[in-house]
Amino acid sequence: MKKGILMVSFGTSHLDTMEKTINVIESEAQQRFSGWRVYRAFTSHMIIRKLKRTENMNIDTVGEALTRMASDGIEDVAVQPTHILNGIENDRMMEDLMEHMSMFRRIRVGKPLLSSVEDYKKAIHGIMSETELADDEVLVLMGHGTDHHANSAYPTLEYTFHALGYNRVLVGTVESFPDLNNVMAKLKISEKKKIVLMPFMIVAGDHAKNDMAGEEDSWKSELEAEGYEVRVIMRGLGEFEGIRKIFLEHIEEAIEKGEDDVRSWNKSTGI
Repeated sequence: MKKGILMVSFGTSHLDTMEKTINVIESEAQQRFSGWRVYRAFTSHMIIRKLKRTENMNIDTVGEALTRMASDGIEDVAVQPTHILNGIENDRMMEDLMEHMSMFRRIRVGKPLLSSVEDYKKAIHGIMSETELADDEVLVLMGHGTDHHANSAYPTLEYTFHALGYNRVLVGTVESFPDLNNVMAKLKISEKKKIVLMPFMIVAGDHAKNDMAGEEDSWKSELEAEGYEVRVIMRGLGEFEGIRKIFLEHIEEAIEKGEDDVRSWNKSTGI
């Protein structure tokens, strides 16, 4: 039975960060699971259209990738999102998978980055093991944010940073809660004046380059206007080995669970 892994990302039109993040995650998945063929899909149709228009690059949607896999004779599928949350993009991915399930003998789905308490801990240690802070610096992480209930992951993330002893880390979002105003209120209480800004996103793309670190109307410019000294780390989460390791573990868990389900079914049916 031919096996395939479908790596599903929101996507980015910034090729520099794509090469350092999504490409590396997919490459490591191929190395780790050598008996499986790795495929790619993006969930952002806008990014797919932009890449086609500006780079003449063809990226599949989830449905297109699954159709391609079926035509290649893949029967056993493991799907791994590089999404951070169990949010809107992951829900849409699951809807696409449901529509195409009949094309395969089996589909297993891995979990997004932050799906368990252990995931939070591993992600935090993975980030901090590769991030150097001076004693007088505060790390401010900028997430995307969502109106989905999964947005609760961001305040949970900050709480877990502090519970693990990383007290000089704050988490905010571009489009939801907590926002920059919430972050600045905590900075004022901390009385720290030196800030390290870093995206809490798989890629360091448009939000990181413009909303976080742009010269105007950005977190950086607003913090500097308030008298803070700001240092930027332009590094997507996909560049951290510890983060990529979590995705590989989630693939392995999905595959192993699928095998256990098959064994349980065979045992109950006597096959």
